[in-house]
Amino acid sequence: MDNGENSKFFKFMNAHLMGPMGKLASFRIVRAVMAAGMASIPFTIVGSMVLIISVLPQSFPVLQGFWSVSFDRINDLYMLANTATMGVLALYFCLVFGYEYTRIQQSEEQVEVSPINGALLSLLAFMMCVPELMMKNGAMKLININNKTQTILAGWEMNNGVTRIGTTGIFTAIIMSILAVKIYTACVKHNITIKLPAAVPTGVANAFTALIPAALIAFSVMVITGVLVALNTDIYKVIAVPFSFVTNLTNTWLGIMVIYFIMHALWIVGIHGATIVTSFLTPIVLSNMVANTKGANIPFAGEFNNCFVTIGGSGATLGMCIFIAFFAKSEQLGAIGKAAVVPALFNINEPIIFGLPIVYNPYVAVPFFLAPMTSASVAYFAIKFHMVKPPIVQVPWPTPVGMSGFMGAGGDWRAAVLGIVCALAAFVIWFPFIKMYDNKLHADENAKAAELAKAA
Repeated sequence: MDNGENSKFFKFMNAHLMGPMGKLASFRIVRAVMAAGMASIPFTIVGSMVLIISVLPQSFPVLQGFWSVSFDRINDLYMLANTATMGVLALYFCLVFGYEYTRIQQSEEQVEVSPINGALLSLLAFMMCVPELMMKNGAMKLININNKTQTILAGWEMNNGVTRIGTTGIFTAIIMSILAVKIYTACVKHNITIKLPAAVPTGVANAFTALIPAALIAFSVMVITGVLVALNTDIYKVIAVPFSFVTNLTNTWLGIMVIYFIMHALWIVGIHGATIVTSFLTPIVLSNMVANTKGANIPFAGEFNNCFVTIGGSGATLGMCIFIAFFAKSEQLGAIGKAAVVPALFNINEPIIFGLPIVYNPYVAVPFFLAPMTSASVAYFAIKFHMVKPPIVQVPWPTPVGMSGFMGAGGDWRAAVLGIVCALAAFVIWFPFIKMYDNKLHADENAKAAELAKAA
C-alpha cells in the first residue's frame, strides 16, 4: 500500500467501524454488561474446574477404576461448587449488572440512587420471572410436572438446580435488570419515594427509598407476565426468540469469521476489540459451554477464543512473536520480540500491539485479520467433525497454549494438539508478512547506519 491507499483505508475504518463501535461501547447498558461478564469470570472458572474431576476418566479410561472408588463417591459433594456457580450464573449477572447500571446512572445523571438497591431491585424483577405459569380452566396456575424427562415443581424447573437461574436465564436477567433500574431511577428523579429525616441512618433511609420502586417493579412484572401467560407464553420465551437467532448465527463458521474480523478491525484502529466484542458474547459462550456438558457439540463455547484462536493474544501472534525474538534481522523487531515473548506465552500481547506496532500499521494489518480467522476455522471444523471434544470448562485466559485446550475440553489430549496446530496455522499466515516487514526495517536500519557512518 502507498501512503494514499493507507490513508483511504484507515479513513474508511474510522468512519464505518471505529466510530459506530466506539459509540456502542460507550452505551451505559453495554458498559454494565461488560462489568457483569468480568465479575462472573472467577465463578465460571471455579465451577468449571471441578467439572474436570468428573469427566477426566472419559478421556483417560485407565483412571476409571480409581475414580469409581474415590472421586465418584463424593461427586455430589464437589459438584456443589459447579451448581453454586455455573448453575446460578444468571443471578451473578443480575446482581452485578443491576449494581453497575445503577452506579452509572448515579454518577452520570447525578441521581441519588443506591447501587445496592439497584442490584436488589433487579434481583426482584428477575426472580419473579423464573417460575413458570400456565392458563388452566380460566385461571393462572404454577406448572407442576414430574416425569422421567422433566421436573417442574410449583413452577420451578429442576435439573441439577433451578434451570432458569443458570446460563439460560442470563439474557432475561439483563432485560429485567434494565426494567428495574429504569423504574427505580425514574421514581427517584420524580421524588416518588418515601423520604425519611436526615437524622435517620443512610442504610435505613435507602431501604425506605426503594419501597415504592419495589412495589412498582413488582406490579410491572406481574402485568407483563400476566399478559404473556394469557397469550400462552412468558418472558423467557419471548426474550429467547431474538437472542436464539443471534446465538445460532454466532455458532456458524461464517458468524465466527465475522466476529473475529470485527474484533481485529477494532484493534487496527486503536480500540480494544477483544473487550468490546467478547462482552457481548460472554452469555452465549457460557450457555454453549453448559450445553456441551449435557452432550451438545458446539465449537464456539467456553474459552474457545483463548484456547484455539487468539493464541498469544489478539491476532494470534505467539508464533510471530517467537520468530522475531530469535530470527529477526531487524534489531528493532528483535528487541520487541524478546520483550514480548514471555507475556505472549500467557496470551498477553499489548507489547506487540503497541510496540511493533500493529495499530495503524498497514504492513501487518492483513495477517492480524487473517491469522485468527484461520486458527478459528481450524478449531471450528476439528470440533464440528468430532475430531476433538468441545469446550466444557472455563479456563483462565492466560493459560498457555496446549494446556488451555487440554483443560478446556475436560482433559482431552487431542485438544492440546489442536491448540498447537492452530498456533502453527496462524504463524503460517504471519510468516510472509512479518518477513517482509523485517526486511524493510532491516534495510532502513542499514541505510540509517550508513548515513551516520558517512556523516562521521
